[in-house]
Amino acid sequence: MQLYHHPYSLDSQKVRMALEEKGIDYTSYHINPLTGKNMNVDFFRMNPSAKLPVFQNGAHVIYRAIDIIQYLDRLAVHLSGEIPPVNTEVHQWMQKVDAWNPKMFTLTHTPVKYRAFVSKFIRRVLIARMAEAPDLASMYHVKLREAYETEDKVKDPDIMKQSEEELSKLLDDVEAQLSKTKYLAGDEFSPADSMFVPILARITLLDLDEEYISCRPKILDYYNLVKHRSSYKIAIGKYFNGWKKYRTLFKTSFFLCVRTLFRRY
Repeated sequence: MQLYHHPYSLDSQKVRMALEEKGIDYTSYHINPLTGKNMNVDFFRMNPSAKLPVFQNGAHVIYRAIDIIQYLDRLAVHLSGEIPPVNTEVHQWMQKVDAWNPKMFTLTHTPVKYRAFVSKFIRRVLIARMAEAPDLASMYHVKLREAYETEDKVKDPDIMKQSEEELSKLLDDVEAQLSKTKYLAGDEFSPADSMFVPILARITLLDLDEEYISCRPKILDYYNLVKHRSSYKIAIGKYFNGWKKYRTLFKTSFFLCVRTLFRRY
């Protein structure tokens, strides 16, 4: 089993937490989206969406985080030989968490100069890959157009407001649920929690705890609880707890600056 992912990818964090919770062995491949590695020809041929993560088990390839996590759930049941009761509440929470797209929220809360620098670099990567693989040029052009469209969307205050409102509604629903249960879908950590916890980590990474987490006491207690889980430490804490996030971000910033300086895209 192989997982193509990166610590910066929120969906990758979801899948890695699920893998660690179930104790499933896999081969890890880091693909850094901020440096355009997800646009490399070999990876792009396998996955023209260029999105992370990608999970491969033999000839079976899965691209969406929620689909991967549900597959892992079925796989774990098959390996154990047990048939647990169907938990519809877990499935419903997974769908609700998956419905919120963190991309616009992340971009609108990223300093403009950094966002513009990375965006320009990625566009240059796409143009370079068009020349490198002419047979994929039309698909690379689609990604290039998406990059320009994303830049326009980030400047739209209505889109930013909508993303923030959707997040607040999700957090309010979670706060209400946690007043009744220890975890998102009951008193046991479930795949729904594996999907939700990285959202809290993204809020922390953007230094928005006070606005979205600290004002919700049940979520704050829950977040402090899950930080002690080994799955959190491996998938998120290893890269973003405290000073570690500066090390993680510095490595990518240095790489981008060097590649830009030498025009190596």
